[in-house]
Amino acid sequence: MIQQSLSTSRCSYDVFLSFRGADTRKNFTDHLYTALVQAGVHTFRDDEKIERGKNIQDEIKNVILQSKIFIIVFSKYYASSIRCLDELVKILEHKKSPQHTILPVFYDVDPTQVKNQTRSYAEAFLIHEESFKSEKDMVQKWRAALKQVADLGGMVLQDRHESQFIQDIVKQVQKKLHHTTLYVPSYLVGIDSLVRSINWWLEKDESNKVEIATICGIGEIGKTTIAKVVYNQNIHKFEGYSFLANVRETSEECNGLVRLQRQLISDMVKGKAQKIYNADEGINKIKVIVYCRRVLLILDDVDDLEKINKIIGTQIPFYPGSKIIITSRNRNLLTAPSISQLFGSESLSSYGDSCKVFEVRELTFNESLQLFNRYAFSHNSIIESFMEYARSIVKYCGGLPLALQVLGSSLSGKSMIVWKSVLEKLEAIPDSKIQKVLRVSYDSLQDDHDKNLFLDIACFFIGKDKDYTITILDGCDFYTIIGIENLIGRSLLIVNEKNKLMMHHLVQDMGREIIRQESPDLGKRSRLWRKDAFDVIREKIGSKTIKCLSVDLQ
Repeated sequence: MIQQSLSTSRCSYDVFLSFRGADTRKNFTDHLYTALVQAGVHTFRDDEKIERGKNIQDEIKNVILQSKIFIIVFSKYYASSIRCLDELVKILEHKKSPQHTILPVFYDVDPTQVKNQTRSYAEAFLIHEESFKSEKDMVQKWRAALKQVADLGGMVLQDRHESQFIQDIVKQVQKKLHHTTLYVPSYLVGIDSLVRSINWWLEKDESNKVEIATICGIGEIGKTTIAKVVYNQNIHKFEGYSFLANVRETSEECNGLVRLQRQLISDMVKGKAQKIYNADEGINKIKVIVYCRRVLLILDDVDDLEKINKIIGTQIPFYPGSKIIITSRNRNLLTAPSISQLFGSESLSSYGDSCKVFEVRELTFNESLQLFNRYAFSHNSIIESFMEYARSIVKYCGGLPLALQVLGSSLSGKSMIVWKSVLEKLEAIPDSKIQKVLRVSYDSLQDDHDKNLFLDIACFFIGKDKDYTITILDGCDFYTIIGIENLIGRSLLIVNEKNKLMMHHLVQDMGREIIRQESPDLGKRSRLWRKDAFDVIREKIGSKTIKCLSVDLQ
């Protein structure tokens, strides 16, 4: 959760939260604050951990002046807090224009109770009138402020579910701010650290340099989700912003490039989509837009630098402080020469030195178990009798969120016999939904050389020494060194600290599944290993199709 210092905050706030800490700080208000932040709403709350200083009231007053919307959380004992009542008076004093909005939220009280100061509010004012006999005007100001705000109407919890009530509040705030945030699942695991790192990168040198970053990793590791969270949390800091989703797929569709350009322009100018008749016209309009405003641009799922050039052009005159984020399976998508081409060598002094790379790692086992539990058992804990199978399936998924979601959802509500059967099947045949997504990285390899190299490594060389592998495969007419670099760039292969070739086992399964699907006849597959290789030799059913086989003679 983001904690903001009062004294260091420079930008205005979308929302100022006023609440009585003892009533709602650790429950309703905390949940509301988190929901607003996740929706990209820049929210201030006077956190109890902020060091209290002699000028705290002046700083609170400054924050009120900087805020657009004031959410007043009326709780049972709100009126007993002198600080809350003073804050409410200040908010009303500084609400001078239609741009400032007060949104009363009646948490566990009725609006009439606040307006007429009855029940717990009456009890609070009996104490105030006794304590401030010489300051009756101030007490009357508090009463008038409560009545005035209660008369505004607002949102009442009553017997509704809190989670839905909070979402309705967020929607009201977004409507008033005209923010369009992106959907992200309400339950996210294992992304906080990377999101914080990207947010820090976005905030540093924000007034000077244009910088570009890549969020990379294997397919469905969570790149897009992380980019959406970062986008939602930071759009308020930029004058223009746009999130172009599924660039790889959309750009290949009819008029796909023009549709992406139209969306970018519409997002940036916050208006109706403009007519664009061809990509060249779109590029010219985009250059005009990004030249005069500080922007946040996110390009999601990019597999080829040329597609970026076709959407936004080259030699782009981004306004100082603009940030560009690309999600890609290819960690080597951007190089120094390509960045120079994108921005223009004459302007490089205003740009960051190079592309920042943020790599998304697999979830830990405990994080994986937590996410799998969410989809397989909803809000319930894992049933003890299922734990052994759950742990085996989580281990199979290897920290890949898509696999955990797909398998968890498919097993939800199923019997233990079905769980056992699914696990046995996975050991023989990989899940088709997961394989289809992972295969995109294989299909995007630039030529048959790299595809064949990937298949050979996936089938025979995982866990082998890199130098040993290069020696063997160079002898088979491969250009192994550059090929391995290409596979690493596509997040299909890694070299560990011991110089061993390693691969996510679901990626390895994907490669071997490609071979398995070549033919139902073992003798007509291009590569064979372990029992399949032994069976072909024993049964003498080989053919000229077989390029390589591996047999353990021990």
